[in-house]
Amino acid sequence: MNNIIKQNPVIAILRNISREDLIPYMQSIYDGGIHAFEISFSTINADSLILYAKKNMPSDTLIGAGTILTIEDAKKAQNAYADFMLSPAADPKVMKYCTDYKIPFLPGAFSPTDVAVCMECGYHTIKLFPANEASPAYRKSLNGPFPMANFVAVGGISPQNALEYLKNGYIGVGIGTSLADPIDFKNKNWAKICSSTKSFIEHLRKEG
Repeated sequence: MNNIIKQNPVIAILRNISREDLIPYMQSIYDGGIHAFEISFSTINADSLILYAKKNMPSDTLIGAGTILTIEDAKKAQNAYADFMLSPAADPKVMKYCTDYKIPFLPGAFSPTDVAVCMECGYHTIKLFPANEASPAYRKSLNGPFPMANFVAVGGISPQNALEYLKNGYIGVGIGTSLADPIDFKNKNWAKICSSTKSFIEHLRKEG
């Protein structure tokens, strides 16, 4: 998972997006420079949407399954050929399942106890969630007792604050609905979403 994040430091999080809008929205973000996506299992029929995206997006697109809370969720995501999985929680059973099946997995943590559970299960790359409930410098505090841990900031991350988290030592960020202007999305202005995504990625590369 660490290699996936290093190659794709920004993951676009997709939640409650219709099948009709899914591919044009993903393609606009892909063309803007983000090639890794998370389809959240909080979305109805998320597994079928992952399969649909896998069939219709460019072959180098990485499509992961998010909000994996149970082994049953993990099995559904696995059957949908998800490239990786993410969770807001640190469930040892889910971590063991992903380890056993060699599934790239990003468990979630917020407290030192959560981080300790992840690391005990062999996971050193961890999703800090919800990241916006702490300052961007919180990562440094966690790395004090856990210097081998790498963190991906998710929750409240936007194009406006992503750089601040990356500059504070997070190896990646996950961005949800704030990635696109809601009016542009409502109007299906995919070209505008592509343009704004491209500007965001260029800004990260220039300033990061």
